[in-house]
Amino acid sequence: MPIRLSQILRRSLDPEDVESSVDVHERSFDFGRRKGRDRRATDHRGFVENYYDLATDLYEYGWGESFHFAPRVPGESRRASIARQEHLMALKLGLRPGMRVADFGCGIGGPLREIARFSGSQIVGINVSTYQLRRAIAYTAEAGLSHLGSYLESDFTDIDEPDESFDAIYALESTCHVPDRVDVFAEAFRLLKPGGCFASHEWCLTDRFDAGDSRHRQLKHDIELGAGLQDIVSLQEVNAALDKVGFEVLEALDMADQAGPSIPWYEPLVGPRLSLTGLRSSRVGRSATHMTLRALEALRVVPTGTSGASRILNIGAAALAESGRLGIFTPLYFVLVRKPA
Repeated sequence: MPIRLSQILRRSLDPEDVESSVDVHERSFDFGRRKGRDRRATDHRGFVENYYDLATDLYEYGWGESFHFAPRVPGESRRASIARQEHLMALKLGLRPGMRVADFGCGIGGPLREIARFSGSQIVGINVSTYQLRRAIAYTAEAGLSHLGSYLESDFTDIDEPDESFDAIYALESTCHVPDRVDVFAEAFRLLKPGGCFASHEWCLTDRFDAGDSRHRQLKHDIELGAGLQDIVSLQEVNAALDKVGFEVLEALDMADQAGPSIPWYEPLVGPRLSLTGLRSSRVGRSATHMTLRALEALRVVPTGTSGASRILNIGAAALAESGRLGIFTPLYFVLVRKPA
């Protein structure tokens, strides 16, 4: 594990910057040694870029190239469930060759490559993280998919593309990084051709969340800290934002609520399955990774502060698992909406 871990940690920041970047992130939540201004509100783009500079390598090591959850059934691997969910997104949007599609918050391009390969659509990945885009472009070229996948560095609330320039748009657990959902939904509305559809998986608080419960509030805070979020909103707030923009809602459901035998979406964060990636994402695997990083820091194999980034992600992962168990949070609120023709 140490060799593989040190290989994938490609030092997205200069070694001298990692520890200070961890401190900047923590101070945005009044969590670190010193209190500071909340960059989540005053410098939204800088806050998100800083978070993904810290988190991307660890995400890829523990989760793979697609940074999202998926509904799962017994006998299905996590990787298969992720691919199935990406294929379902393509089918819901009716993607096919010749369509021009936007991926809002594309990460390192895992879903884009899978959906492009499955549908034959031309997909533009949009992302504010320079580091993630460099990785996405390289991986897409290695996969032989550069003719279908391209990338644009931009905040997806203000994209340098003409009105009505996309046939469809999707977002996989990315709009949660925007301070106001209305802003990102309005940009999707502007960019869609009349009759075009937007589909998204939204991170939301469910009706079981009790703002008066201190434990619920702490879990919400820890998810926001560990995932680099502004503020987790309710399902009702997402619906209201879509309505305000003018979308016609075709589907809206929590995919975490599956009928029949199923595996909870948060299971990979709790207990290892019989696979290497399952072990890495589990509680035991995350703890082992954290201890390994501390040792690698001492040996100066990885920059000082890398274990601090790991600690932040572990806090978020534990909160996600507990919030999922309590049913107060879902990352799988699926919405499919259409711009009126």
